[in-house]
Amino acid sequence: MPALDPRIDAYIAKSAEFAQPILTHLRALVHAACPEVEETVKWGMPHFMYKGMLCNMAAFKQHCSFGFWKAEMLLSQADTKTEEAMGQFGRIASLKDLPPKKTLANYIKKAMQLNEDGVKASAKAKPAKPELQVQDYFLAALEAQPAALAHFDALSTSKKRDYVEWLDEAKTEATRLRRLEQAVEWIAEGKSRNWKYENC
Repeated sequence: MPALDPRIDAYIAKSAEFAQPILTHLRALVHAACPEVEETVKWGMPHFMYKGMLCNMAAFKQHCSFGFWKAEMLLSQADTKTEEAMGQFGRIASLKDLPPKKTLANYIKKAMQLNEDGVKASAKAKPAKPELQVQDYFLAALEAQPAALAHFDALSTSKKRDYVEWLDEAKTEATRLRRLEQAVEWIAEGKSRNWKYENC
């Protein structure tokens, strides 16, 4: 009997209706290909471990994703759809968007072998990020609440960037204002943008 992590049961149960059969299918496939797999949750998403990180899956509002930790050693660049979504298989909106069971099982077995052989994932060189530019309206809102400004100043650059980018990504002014109000409230409480997932 496979060891199932109840947090992943809960993750699947609270996912959108279209996502539940996809996640259930992927989970069963991983367990069938790798009976010794261990389940866990990292960064708020289901992960599968076998002598190290093996693969992960996630559900979003309109699609799911599935990916391997050492994908660059398993799939050719031509076979991946990393530009479309997280993971290597693009935006998975239904079971038919997945490769055949046999193909996925082969990828899982190859990933297991890489872990058994102690092959390390290649370090990806990250491009230098531009200097952080905080929006004037955001600074003004923070300055209006000294506690929020003090907490914001104490945040690391990456945590400040999370807030700045969240505001920039708003599609409408109403969304931006809602996010601004939420951001100032969280920052005043000393919370980072992704505070809900920090202890996952």
